[in-house]
Amino acid sequence: MPFLKVTPEKLSQSVVRQIEQLILRGILQPGERLPSERDMAEKLGVSRPSLRDAISDLADRGLLTSRAGSGVFVAEVLGSAFSPALIQLFATHEEAVFDYIAFRRDMEGLAAERAARLGSETDLRVVATIFAKMEVAHQKRDPTDEAQLDAEFHMAIIEASHNVIMLHMLRSMFDLLRQGVFYNRQVMFKNRMTREQLLDQHRAMNTAVQARDPAAARAAVEAHLNFVEQALVDQIRAEKNETIARQRLEHEESR
Repeated sequence: MPFLKVTPEKLSQSVVRQIEQLILRGILQPGERLPSERDMAEKLGVSRPSLRDAISDLADRGLLTSRAGSGVFVAEVLGSAFSPALIQLFATHEEAVFDYIAFRRDMEGLAAERAARLGSETDLRVVATIFAKMEVAHQKRDPTDEAQLDAEFHMAIIEASHNVIMLHMLRSMFDLLRQGVFYNRQVMFKNRMTREQLLDQHRAMNTAVQARDPAAARAAVEAHLNFVEQALVDQIRAEKNETIARQRLEHEESR
């Protein structure tokens, strides 16, 4: 007969599965500190020895890491998506910038479609809340907060798509973008007119997702990333022109 004996599951394994799911779904993020042992045991309804066993298991598998005197953290698992050598190639070859934008255009367009169709009401409230914060940050002279919220807005739409593979891959890509591997995002936010256009583009994305219009959501993402691509083309051209102009000036001054 095709039956296997039923064995009761250890409490620590139930804890392991719950933490695994939180990491898989992107709710617990790399570098995030877990609550204290006492608080976690209380929230999970398990003994502290069972919790310790679970944390030890997850640490052995590279999902959690303990820091003496600081606590337990989600491991920096995203760093494994690309090797250091490949990241260095991305940073030093211009074609990688445009391939990166094309990749985002395809993946985020799909994510926006899925978010419009599959996102829960709570997912959409998260997207709307972040956009509202962007509108407030837009009034500040310093664009730092707006640039940070820009990344959070995109990630909220990706999270609302409910595809964990897409979530972790794109979160890894955004992490490289924050490090300035592909291009300096801050440059685009320094120009007031460009900031206005970027905010309008994010407004269009938010409106489409809130309306649960998949086609409009994809179109809004594609229009935004087309704009980013053209802005980078213009920036690269301007930098090259400036280099040439400086050479001319130095030559003229030396005559």
